[in-house]
Amino acid sequence: MHTPVTIIGAGLGGLTLARVLHVHGIPATVYEAESSPTARTQGGLLDIHDYNGQLALKAAGLMDEFHAIVLEGHQAMRVLDPDGTVLLDKADDGTGGRPEAHRGALRQILLDSLPAGTVRWGHKVSSTRALGEGRHEVTFADGGAAVTSLLVGADGAWSRVRPLLSTATPEYVGTSFVETYLFHADTRHPAAAKAVGGGMMIAPSPGREIFAHRESGDTLHAYVALSRPQDWFAAIDFTDAAAATARIAAEFDGWAPELTALITDGDTAPVLRPHYALPTGHRWDRVPGVTLLGDAAHLAPPNGEGANLAMYDGAELGKALAAHPEDVETALTEYEQAMFPRSAEPATFEGGEVPGIDSEHNTAQGLIDMITEKGHQ
Repeated sequence: MHTPVTIIGAGLGGLTLARVLHVHGIPATVYEAESSPTARTQGGLLDIHDYNGQLALKAAGLMDEFHAIVLEGHQAMRVLDPDGTVLLDKADDGTGGRPEAHRGALRQILLDSLPAGTVRWGHKVSSTRALGEGRHEVTFADGGAAVTSLLVGADGAWSRVRPLLSTATPEYVGTSFVETYLFHADTRHPAAAKAVGGGMMIAPSPGREIFAHRESGDTLHAYVALSRPQDWFAAIDFTDAAAATARIAAEFDGWAPELTALITDGDTAPVLRPHYALPTGHRWDRVPGVTLLGDAAHLAPPNGEGANLAMYDGAELGKALAAHPEDVETALTEYEQAMFPRSAEPATFEGGEVPGIDSEHNTAQGLIDMITEKGHQ
């Protein structure tokens, strides 16, 4: 293949694509807005699934490196009622179907696998435009520009590449996370640490839930979910950490103190994470020389699949380009026709379809029933 690939975005999807292309001897350049690999923290734990994320890592030739960063035992799962009753305490079975790893560590092994200079840091895209005959120009905030015959938007929810293909824009889905961290949990926050256990803990309830992970270094990372309109959250001053914490905690009045401690005892200021999504089944007509992957193509509310799908997209696109080195358009068509239905599939957890947060079935027992029913099939 003689056409170098231009990738916008050095997230997991864009880097997986670059790595799979490198494995097949296809050059690529990745442009990333962040100034360096350490410009910001990369989020918490990811469970990398054996049916998509791990397949992408196999295609990238990085399974040994992945196994080296897996947090052993963290596939354990607990499900609690709001009153603190433990209804499910499932140990890590060691099968490796959904092993946990830090997003930052996963990103680093992908970065380390690429030739020096593949990622161009500090290149924030300001605009893109079609030049005709499948060529596109990318303009950067510093005034620089790049012209390419194959452009891939791996640049997330607010993609600057997407408008070349689609008029769709993300819309708020009615729910948000409030993110908290508790450090040195076993000694400083023992009740919350016991509630979370050794892996992940879910305490669901219609309209609200608390989800927490035990990360490395004795850290508890919690996502407090609420179904509320944006103006409800806008009325909360998140620059006043104490007031914001109190307001969010009030929505969980009556819940067990070991659960509300994940809100009230946070060692960092609470951070609001509103959820946006593209229309379900988002797709576009084939446009020569450009495509999308990951959240740029099919942004959805957090469901455990986003990073996995982005990596799988990247691997599948890389494999398609390697399989059709002299026919880029056939490669892009094959990739998109497989990606569209794949990204529209409903999110599942432990094999069952996940109820929405507002569903009457979004309870501890409802989650357990879903898992149990799947286990009997």
